[in-house]
Amino acid sequence: MAKKDDYRRLMDTEGAAVRANTTAFNDGRYESVARLDDYEELKEQARAIKEDAIERLPELVEQLRETVEDNGGTVYVADDAADANEYIREVVADEDAERVVKSKSMTTEELEVNEALEADGVDVVETDLGEWVLQVADEAPSHIVAPAIHKSREGIADLLNERFDPDPPLETAEELTQFAREHLGELIEDADVGMTGANFIAAESGTMALVTSEGNARKSVAATDTHVAVAGVEKIVPSVSDFAPFVELIGRSGTGQDITSYISLFTPPVDTPTVDFGDDETPLSELDADRDFHLVLVDNGRLDMRDDDQLRETLYCIRCSACSNSCANFQSVGGHAFGGETYSGGIATGWEAGIEGEDVAAEFNDLCTGCTRCVNACPVGIDIPWINTVVRDRVNRGADEGNFDPLVDGLTPDAEDDASPPLGKRFFGNFETAAKLGSATAPLSNWLADAGPSRWAMERVLGVDRRRDLPTFRRETFREWAETRTSGISASADGRKVVVYPDLYTNHVLTERGKATVRTLEALGCDVSVPDVRASGRAPFSQGMVRTATDHAEDVIDSLSEYVTDGYDVVVVEPSDLAMIDREYEKLLPEDDDALETVSANSYEVLEYVYGLLTQEGADEALLTGPDADGPGVVYHSHCQQRTLGLESHTVAVLERLGYDVTTTDVECCGMAGSFGYKTDYYEISMDVGEQLGEQLEAPGNDDRIPVASGTSCLEQIDALLAREPAHPIELLDPRRGR
Repeated sequence: MAKKDDYRRLMDTEGAAVRANTTAFNDGRYESVARLDDYEELKEQARAIKEDAIERLPELVEQLRETVEDNGGTVYVADDAADANEYIREVVADEDAERVVKSKSMTTEELEVNEALEADGVDVVETDLGEWVLQVADEAPSHIVAPAIHKSREGIADLLNERFDPDPPLETAEELTQFAREHLGELIEDADVGMTGANFIAAESGTMALVTSEGNARKSVAATDTHVAVAGVEKIVPSVSDFAPFVELIGRSGTGQDITSYISLFTPPVDTPTVDFGDDETPLSELDADRDFHLVLVDNGRLDMRDDDQLRETLYCIRCSACSNSCANFQSVGGHAFGGETYSGGIATGWEAGIEGEDVAAEFNDLCTGCTRCVNACPVGIDIPWINTVVRDRVNRGADEGNFDPLVDGLTPDAEDDASPPLGKRFFGNFETAAKLGSATAPLSNWLADAGPSRWAMERVLGVDRRRDLPTFRRETFREWAETRTSGISASADGRKVVVYPDLYTNHVLTERGKATVRTLEALGCDVSVPDVRASGRAPFSQGMVRTATDHAEDVIDSLSEYVTDGYDVVVVEPSDLAMIDREYEKLLPEDDDALETVSANSYEVLEYVYGLLTQEGADEALLTGPDADGPGVVYHSHCQQRTLGLESHTVAVLERLGYDVTTTDVECCGMAGSFGYKTDYYEISMDVGEQLGEQLEAPGNDDRIPVASGTSCLEQIDALLAREPAHPIELLDPRRGR
């Protein structure tokens, strides 16, 4: 219950500010990257640089050490946080420093440098505006780039007015910023040591790149004669020329700026004279330029992550926060829920698992639904959902559930492992078994499942929220219907041969969309079969049951490859199942699996396939049922993974081609995300995310349109949000529609 209460509190107190700011960052990213003709090429270049740098990391660390020492600085490679802090404390003590001024640095947050120095009586001042506000408020950052993203202007004004009692009280953003500038300026003038992080460091020259929105980093370096830079070892790249793609991408990805306000390149120790703020007579050029520079390179688990095939990609992260901004759940609860000891958002699972431990990552890992929205947003192409799945799998295997007797055959622990996930995850991960049992005993199973005592037990034991409508199982499955029916339209002799993949929901719950698919493809001249194929493994995959998902993948590819070899195309109704075949199976099956490659190359989302058929010469659109002349229009919401695969435009094109007036939503996630929306811990987050979609579907101009969605989860969520019933787009194409 405490977790639900925390989420509710954060949604109430911080959610509005987080959503407004992350949405603005996203809008800026879309506009900014659209102005880059070579956006994808830059991402590939950045990825290649990081891959090479992490591969050569030990060599680059030694090269950087030699370079900095030749320049006159000192390099210390710290094993862990305690080691790093001890070295920094010694440097500060040797300078008899009373005050250290810091620019924004997530690595120093990770190390808890402030606390270590303050224990020695040192005054530590954050000079980044957001970090300083949080320091005044005694709060932790909630975002990698914008640490105070969860605070409103009014809240910041109240905080500073209460703490500093300015006259007149602060109110506007300009007043707040001016006050902070003057206050921090005085503290910087009296500082003894300046501390910065580093976004990137060139091994060949020792040059550091600092990417900031404020000038505080430069001030922290210039105003003091001792500069301590703290950076994780993963920040090293071979040369200054390697900075280029990152400089182009980091601002666009994080805040939507074409370039951030300050791109500072230092090759320390810098030659700039140390400013004497008490001497306004001596020219700056005559002041002492003798500076000390210390580069503290931090391991703290990173080298172990480098050797971990599954966590290694985390080290490619450039800390841009695009994964946080693009995440619907993060937009609702922010980083104080969706984050660990230091890092937040989707990539936080990798960082926290590698640095703090999997137990820390487990606290928030389930907030990642695997929707893949962050994959295309990441400027270095990190498969963040896969990292979250891997860590979830490891957490499951570490769970101590004791002895377990399965309720029914199939509700078993993850394959070939003594450890097992909690019962709730095991239930959702083995939903194929529940679906088979539900169809076999329907309608009795539906009545029993929806009875009050059953809902109470499912909520208490399995974590299925009683406020969520349960799926209605069909006694006749889609496959059974296909086996016994007689085709109403004969396939043409030269038509394509197609197998319609019977995903779990199409087969057992939403059978009408499967039937519509068969009839539509037959109307377009296809010879259609519905094979007996196992569920894709999306259910266990989403719960972190990787070995069970792998078993499913092997069976699915074995079955479908036989059809593809015989000349069949594979048509998939549910986008998340196509994503399993196209994306996730690459992680689960061997790299040289020719059968996977063949099946993936010949698998299509249903409207993608229909689009291809309709664009062929001689296609007879008259076989399909379009709208009445005065019929309602359509408001279409595409599926998250459909967008990641770049397939959403096919649906719009087909519907428009058949005469439908189509509008689309720009809300990227419905909030349901498979089992996520059923779970009592996350129901309210799911509905909070869904409300954004509901508002668009009910907006003037959309409120009398047919709500259409491609994904099972989307259809379920829309059905919960609206009074009018949603449809899958293939149902609008069904030749029997309206009969």
